[in-house]
Amino acid sequence: MEYRKLGSTGLKVSAIGLGAEGLERHNAQEVKAVVDRAHELGVNILDCWMSEPNVRSNLGAAIAGHRGDWIIQGHIGSTWQNGQYVRTRDMDKVAPAFEDLLKRLGTDYIDLGMIHFIDDPEEFTRLQDSDYIRYVKDLKAKGTIRHIGISTHNPFVGQLAAKCGYIEVILFSVNPAFDMLPGSKEIDTLFKAESYVEGLGGIAPERAELYRLCEENGVAITVMKGYAGGRLFDPAQSPFGVALTPVQCLHYCLTRPGVASVMVGCDTP
Repeated sequence: MEYRKLGSTGLKVSAIGLGAEGLERHNAQEVKAVVDRAHELGVNILDCWMSEPNVRSNLGAAIAGHRGDWIIQGHIGSTWQNGQYVRTRDMDKVAPAFEDLLKRLGTDYIDLGMIHFIDDPEEFTRLQDSDYIRYVKDLKAKGTIRHIGISTHNPFVGQLAAKCGYIEVILFSVNPAFDMLPGSKEIDTLFKAESYVEGLGGIAPERAELYRLCEENGVAITVMKGYAGGRLFDPAQSPFGVALTPVQCLHYCLTRPGVASVMVGCDTP
């Protein structure tokens, strides 16, 4: 396994990380088998954005006994309400959900406390003077989170985060298809054929600028959607008209400036 500096955090992370979203559909034994295999192969970073209680508990059981070997990206503002995921800034929901994450993972700290899912630059600006951001910063001051991060699909939000001075890690969607499209495109429509009429001239400048800012400011990027949910492996769905391989996608992500690790979803050991 290759290990990389995680920006200016002082941490070193495996170039391949574990994106745990897909583990929601697996039982405790299956989750443990995947986590154990990842650990055996040198993976040391995992992302848990999910609010569903069982997967949190299953991950906690899987890392029990070697919590210190894992760098955990845990999200603040991802909540479970009435049996479903809800993104919120309502502190009556945010704080209990984060405390639930700690309890179910069996830990008293999260390495990377992630401001969960901001894709609107106006929302990012508005939240800077909010109880939500004050809560995040207070968690860091107490040591409950060691570093502050953010998750976004929008390069303009990423640029604001990279320049704000207190965010150290950005969980950002990177793959060869996304990088060639304007950051204003909705992520769910990126693979529509008409989106590519003007988009195939090279990397979108706002994405290139985000990578430059991150490298310049010592802000690390951890990657989500490196395979575009597997669509890049299917020639019928790939916007390039041919299937890419996992290695091609990983190589692309890991050669972007600022990228420390790619969070890869795994169903089986």
